[in-house]
Amino acid sequence: MNIGQIGLLVLVVAVIALFYFVGSSISLWIQALVSGARVGLLNIIFMRFRKVPPKMIVEGKIMAAKAGLEISTDNLESHFLAGGNVVRVVQALIAADKANIELDFNRGAAIDLAGRNVLEAVQMSVNPKVIETPLVAAMAKDGIQLKAISRITVRANIDRLVGGAGEETILARVGEGIVTTIGSAATHKHVLENPDSISKTVLAKGLDAGTAYEILSIDIADVDVGKNIGAELETDRAEADKKIAQAKAEERRAMAYAVEQEMKARVQEMRAKVVAAEAEVPLAMAEAFRKGQLGIMDYYKMKNIVADTGMRESIGSRDTGPEETE
Repeated sequence: MNIGQIGLLVLVVAVIALFYFVGSSISLWIQALVSGARVGLLNIIFMRFRKVPPKMIVEGKIMAAKAGLEISTDNLESHFLAGGNVVRVVQALIAADKANIELDFNRGAAIDLAGRNVLEAVQMSVNPKVIETPLVAAMAKDGIQLKAISRITVRANIDRLVGGAGEETILARVGEGIVTTIGSAATHKHVLENPDSISKTVLAKGLDAGTAYEILSIDIADVDVGKNIGAELETDRAEADKKIAQAKAEERRAMAYAVEQEMKARVQEMRAKVVAAEAEVPLAMAEAFRKGQLGIMDYYKMKNIVADTGMRESIGSRDTGPEETE
């Protein structure tokens, strides 16, 4: 292949590429022109080099123009390059304009880049959303547990969408308010008779402060009676007191048993001393015999006294035995 053929091939490829870029750009330019959206042909061509989809930008421009909104092409391109959803922002601006909600492109783009669905927020501003809280259990002052479910009607606050708390915060605050209101009630019957007192008290606390929503109403959907927590607590307390008393009694019994064993040990010790002392008597008598301090007649008299004492104790035990048995 010679140089002329190579040049011709390059020229053909360049013509095809030019026809592809210019041809598709011309169709988009004509579509924008007949729709009343002013988008330059060169601008459409260079969008491809900036890695911006021309079709999406042109369609967004046409939607805004047909709705009577003026949005520059540069703003749409910059929002796409920043990672935003161009079509959704344009649709949100159109919906806000039809609903007479003040919303400009910069605020809509900021809300979209913040990760919130700006179109859904505008729709929620027009059509409020109902959020149902999970089952909230609380105890009144009389010890009866109540379980309540509430429905919260909220409307999106466009001004607080950027930086405002979400639905989780609303649910947590309302749940806390329900627990506080039930807990401050004197009896559970008062809450059952006036369930609207919960919603009025909770709504008066301004729970939507710092959130992306405005609370329109809080309605109690269901209130059920739960357990008698007060009685269960008293029962548990009595059981705990019983166990403590039993433990203290067991401690006293163990101490008494220890003292008894100690006294028995002392008795055995004293008996051992008596046995030891009695064992020394024969030795002392033998020593007295050797020294002449004790005569044989004295010894026999002592033995007679011991025998007489033993006989009397034996007779006395036989006489008192039946009476003791009776």
